[in-house]
Amino acid sequence: MELDTFVAQHAGEWSRLEQLTRRGSRPGRLTGEEADELVVLYQRTATHLSLLSSAAPDPQLVGRLSALVARARGVVAGPASPGWRSVQRFLVEVLPAAFYRAGRWSLVTALASVAVATALGAWVAGDRRVRDQLLPPQDAGTLVNHDFKSYYSDHAAQSFAAHVWTNNALLTAAALVTGVLVLPVLYMLLSNVVNLGISGGFLVAAGRGGEFFGLILPHGILELTAVFVGCAAGLRLGWSWIAPGRRTRSRALAEEGRTTLTLAVGLTGVLAISGVLEAFVTPSGLPTWARIGVGVLAELAFLAYVVVLGRRALALEEPGGPLAGDVTELLADLAPQA
Repeated sequence: MELDTFVAQHAGEWSRLEQLTRRGSRPGRLTGEEADELVVLYQRTATHLSLLSSAAPDPQLVGRLSALVARARGVVAGPASPGWRSVQRFLVEVLPAAFYRAGRWSLVTALASVAVATALGAWVAGDRRVRDQLLPPQDAGTLVNHDFKSYYSDHAAQSFAAHVWTNNALLTAAALVTGVLVLPVLYMLLSNVVNLGISGGFLVAAGRGGEFFGLILPHGILELTAVFVGCAAGLRLGWSWIAPGRRTRSRALAEEGRTTLTLAVGLTGVLAISGVLEAFVTPSGLPTWARIGVGVLAELAFLAYVVVLGRRALALEEPGGPLAGDVTELLADLAPQA
């Protein structure tokens, strides 16, 4: 497909569709003939979008037509609930598909991080000289006997949940935004892993390994999953710049950036759930097995969401179909019409 020729042939139809869509967003502004024309142009433009997505993908043009088709679809379908349909499609198809696509990078990031944290924790727990070099005995005693546990219970649960969610969301957003530079993401990931391994090493050495895992696992399984996915997405964004393959660097960055933005929206919700668990479940009076069980159930629910819905969405994906868009299409659907 010759892209310039194709655009020249159909630009007039797209402009006319945009004009009719703007007018049709206001009740009673379209005549019967214009409404019929709107439907025909919507169907044609959806076909054009499908062809462009499969044969000659151009991120800017595909994004523009995706937004136009989404707005036109809202006018054609009627004003009753196009926004809700867009949200539903995003949550059931687009978002789990984006998580599923990021699965390989996320799994490698998670396995490497857990391996480093475990090795570091075992080293700290097994060597007193290492612990003495990291913290003076008095500070180590304060950490083990008071600070680690009190962190989860010294504040009101509601404000603590908001604080945890905001802090984790900002860290994950930083990993996503700075992904193109690679090194900042690796630094943030390593910092979290080192802090986790050192804290666990000190508590295990003091005979409080059960307390450590009882306080970390109820919320930490889901929280660390979100961190790993965020860092993996950031690293994948950086890798798209380093090794774009057959794509140009600008196109690779545009495509991965759109996926990264979609993941950022999804991770905000995942971190909100982990924040609630950290504030209300982790410091609760439930038995340790019950608190950890809640965390495991939350993680299994997230994985089922990603694997079941993500795999199904990708299996049904067609060029130019609902998964050709991302969070930018959702925002276009929800935005007030000009």
